[in-house]
Amino acid sequence: MPYDPSAFPPFAVTVDLVVLTVRRHALCALAVRRGEPPFQGRWALPGGFVRADEDLAQAAARELAEETGLSVHDPSVPAQDNGAHLEQLATYGDPKRDPRMRVVSVAHLALAPDLPAPRAGGDASNARWALVEELLQQGGYGRDAEPVAPLAFDHAQILADGVERARSKIEYSSLATAFCPPEFTVGELRRVYEAVWGVALDPRNFHRKVTGTPGFLVPTGGTTTRQGGRPAQLFRAGGATLLNPPMLRPEV
Repeated sequence: MPYDPSAFPPFAVTVDLVVLTVRRHALCALAVRRGEPPFQGRWALPGGFVRADEDLAQAAARELAEETGLSVHDPSVPAQDNGAHLEQLATYGDPKRDPRMRVVSVAHLALAPDLPAPRAGGDASNARWALVEELLQQGGYGRDAEPVAPLAFDHAQILADGVERARSKIEYSSLATAFCPPEFTVGELRRVYEAVWGVALDPRNFHRKVTGTPGFLVPTGGTTTRQGGRPAQLFRAGGATLLNPPMLRPEV
């Protein structure tokens, strides 16, 4: 029998982005308010349909640039001010996840240093950085006294999966440095771990661990007083991608 594409039900492919950053010592995610149905007026993760002429990585990078102005950071070259770590997270294909039609989403996780206020674009009527714990809250009120409704589609599950991926990966990889500027202090790196894990860490013990882990941090030779007090030594990310020994998450 000749192949007949009309014999198969149509479906679409999208990319959704869990974009995480640390703002004011708290883990935040990019959220957009939907300007069109379905779920008009509800907050959602940024993303969009994959175009016919692009692969998944290209679609994710395009959506990242359109929503945040960030380019994808190439790990083989020094970090850029507008670069972000981007990796594929998971695929979501529940037949009822989108009321319009059968839509399969390939979610991606993006991590970047403290980012400026986002600008809404596409079908989004508003965009903001929101506390992760607020976005995952199923009811009540947020920090700005705004009623908190569940995220559109299955984006609460996607966000939760992205946050857990980030929390687990900074245990055994150097991924935490993706939240930092190209040059950073040990104190700034510690606050990244504290924000992502949601725990307080002992400063001296943390300093000993990160500076004693081979290939994790490289001194730049410079210092900074941007944290106040005495000048603090500046570091950059080393060449190690896996940490040995790992930075184990404290039990809470």
